[in-house]
Formats: sequence, structure tokens, C-alpha cells
Amino acid sequence: MQPVSVVVTELNEIEDIGSVVSSLLAQVPPAAEVIIVDGGSTDGTWEWLAAAAAKDPRLVAIRDESCSLKFSAGPVSRGRNVAIQAAKSGLIACADAGCTYAPDWLLNLTAPLVGSEAEYALGGSCLDASGCTVWDVASAPFFSIRLSPTEPTKSCTARSMAFTKALWERIGGFPEQVLVGEDTLFDFEARRQTKPAFIANAKAHYRPGNTFRSACRQMARYALSDGQAGVRWSRLFRNAGRCVLEVLAFASLRWTFVPLLVILALEAWFAFHSDWRHLVRFGVRAVLARFAFSVAVPWVVAVNQIRGRFTKQPLTNRQNAGTGD
Repeated sequence: MQPVSVVVTELNEIEDIGSVVSSLLAQVPPAAEVIIVDGGSTDGTWEWLAAAAAKDPRLVAIRDESCSLKFSAGPVSRGRNVAIQAAKSGLIACADAGCTYAPDWLLNLTAPLVGSEAEYALGGSCLDASGCTVWDVASAPFFSIRLSPTEPTKSCTARSMAFTKALWERIGGFPEQVLVGEDTLFDFEARRQTKPAFIANAKAHYRPGNTFRSACRQMARYALSDGQAGVRWSRLFRNAGRCVLEVLAFASLRWTFVPLLVILALEAWFAFHSDWRHLVRFGVRAVLARFAFSVAVPWVVAVNQIRGRFTKQPLTNRQNAGTGD
């Protein structure tokens, strides 16, 4: 198999670093190297990484404090670029510190690249069903996270992404001017140059640990970033249109219930059409939570994407506050 370098960037991930490193080092066949860039952790993550790297030469630990918000507007992008620049292989796979990976993840994800059939591949992500919250399930499709590892996906996420180093160089690397949504901007540029291969059996297993509030806050951060970057306008118009229709339906209640019934039917479609058969196995609470979150989404997206368009205040993250992800 052609050598592949796996890259990860992290900051203050002591609770998750052991799981992701173990799963990446257990790939069959193994990666040529697993490069993890630490942005200056203060919670013991760097010490754990340094000790692990001393025991396994495949693990390359790099500490670079410029890969934090103190020194960079886009620390995640900067961390990836630092790791890729250091990589010895011509094929790169991106992973995420908050995920774990099946032993055949790397083999499946990079197969089209190894076979010279593509220079860009996307694996997507799915919920780690062990210990996920009801709001993880409710919010999953709105963050392009599948409920089952067997569900097809054509979404972009750097939790499971592979490309040639040559493509990365042509694009100019991951954009270091944004905190979130950097993988989306990279994907836009990659698709201008090449057609991605979508890999059904190479998903990252993700456990966000969301509450309703944290899921809405994450959605708001993505929308703010989209507004600041001036991208995904169709998403804004679609969600703003839903808000307008809901307001009109409630305004018409003094005359008729029909518009509200139509809106409820549409909202049910938005909430359940993508993964109903997988959702029902999580129970009634998950179904109700999904509907509630789906109704909230257009308001969160529309308000915050408009806000982002008119504000240049940089986003922050919890890792830089020293509280973890």
C-alpha cells in the first residue's frame, strides 16, 4: 500500500486523545505516520502525547503554540497545515481528536487515491451510539452526521477526509483566516479542481455530547462563520424563508388553521426525511427532540448568518479557555 500520513490537530483534549490515538495506530494496514499537532495544551494532553510518541515511532507529536487562537485566527487550519507540511507521504488523511476510527477506515478512505482513481476522498461521520445524548441524535443530520455507519453521505468534513499532498499545495492549504467551517472552504476549492470520491464505509465515529443549548450554539457558530466568509447564501435564503412562512402561518390563525398545518407538515419533513428509519430506534424522546431542534434551526441559522455578515469580531472556542471541547 502506498504510504499515507494521518494528520490531527488538537488543543486540551486529554479526555479524548487516548481513544483517537489508539484507533489510528490500530489501522490495518497501518499508516506510515500519525502526526498530531498540539496547539499548546495546558491540561496534560501534550505530556500524554510526548510519552506515547516515545513508545511508538509511528506517532509524531508536534507542539506549536501558534496553532491556537492566541496567535492565529484559524488555529485548526494552521495545525493541519503544519502537520501536512511535516508529512513524509504524498497521501494525506485528516482525522479529528474527538472521534474514533474502525480498523479499516484508512484503507477504505484512501483506496481511490492509492489506485490513482481520485485525488480527493470524503468519508463523512456518524454518531458513536455508545453514550451519545438525545440531542446528539436530534441535531445529527443538521451537522451532516449520520446515525448509522452504513448510511451513504456526500457531505464534507475533515473528520474523515483524504487528498494528495499535491492537491493541498495547489489549493494553498486550509484557510487560516477562519475558526470554524475551514473544511467547507477547503472543500469548495478542492471541488473546483477535482471530483471527490465518496466512501461509504470510512466514517469517523463521533460523540459530540450535546445539550439543546450546546447544539444551538454550535449551529450559531457555523452560521456566523458562513456570514463572515460570505458563503452558502442559498442556505441562508432557505432558512430565512422558513422563518417567514412560520410567522405568516401564526399570523393567519385568527382566520384559519390550514397554513399552520401545512407548516407543521413541512417541518416534519425537514426533521425526519433524511434518516427516519434509523431515528426511530432511539425512541420517542429522540423523535420529539429532533422535531424541536429542526424547528429551531432556521431561526438560529438565519439570525446568526446575517449577524456574521455585519460583524468581524473573531470567534472563540472552549479549548482556548482551557475547558476542553
